[in-house]
Amino acid sequence: MIYIAGTSNHRILEWKYGATNGRIVAGGNGPRDRVDQLNNPKDVVVDKENNCLIICDEGNKRVMLWPRRNGTNGQIISSNVRCAGLAMDDDGCFYVSDCKIHEVRRWRIGDNCGTVVAGGNGRGNHLNQLNCPSYIFVDQYYSVYISDEKNYRVMKWIRGATEGIVVAGGQGKGNGLAQLSCPRGVIVDQLGTVYVVDCENNRIMRWSKEAKEGTVVVGGNNQGKQLNQFYHPEDLSFDREGNIYVVDCSNDRIQRFNIDLTSS
Repeated sequence: MIYIAGTSNHRILEWKYGATNGRIVAGGNGPRDRVDQLNNPKDVVVDKENNCLIICDEGNKRVMLWPRRNGTNGQIISSNVRCAGLAMDDDGCFYVSDCKIHEVRRWRIGDNCGTVVAGGNGRGNHLNQLNCPSYIFVDQYYSVYISDEKNYRVMKWIRGATEGIVVAGGQGKGNGLAQLSCPRGVIVDQLGTVYVVDCENNRIMRWSKEAKEGTVVVGGNNQGKQLNQFYHPEDLSFDREGNIYVVDCSNDRIQRFNIDLTSS
């Protein structure tokens, strides 16, 4: 089952495998700020323990909690945040990237103020800074991986660290194998291999641990609508069989690929 943040339609869709249509499970009532509405939702994660969705409601500058089943209204759990990405750890904490103040915070449901876990030192390109962080991922060791969008890199912040480590890109904007151009969705496997959406290069890149450059695993065939092409891909996910799902944003589709994980 896939959950999709339909940004332009201001809703979250649930799409079952093999289905020809999705089902609206949150929002879909116009772009306003009522608790039954969303405004340009950017990201969504599933809280399986509490059977709910946590939604990055970017246009309303808030994070919403929404029941997965028959939920007509959401609940505001964080406000006044320029949310660009979400993640959740094994303890049930959720993480929010704030593109406006260039930081990532960790929250528990019910917190009045989260804890800064990355950035928070103003906009910049030093190792203790971020420049418009967007999508994020948290591994089993509570390290946070951040698509540092306007620094054209992916950063890893180990739990408790005061600065991050560049794990992909960081060589300026470009289309070389050591470069990224507008990194977006990011996932890291148990070996520490980083998979990142390289949006403006219309490709998915794989960076092995401590590698100096990445490899193209999907796309990289110029902008287009063929099955081996993307048009501004936005996010990605894996299933248990190792298939990769890519949100091909400007083509209004989600593509599934089977890739060779053993080469990582």
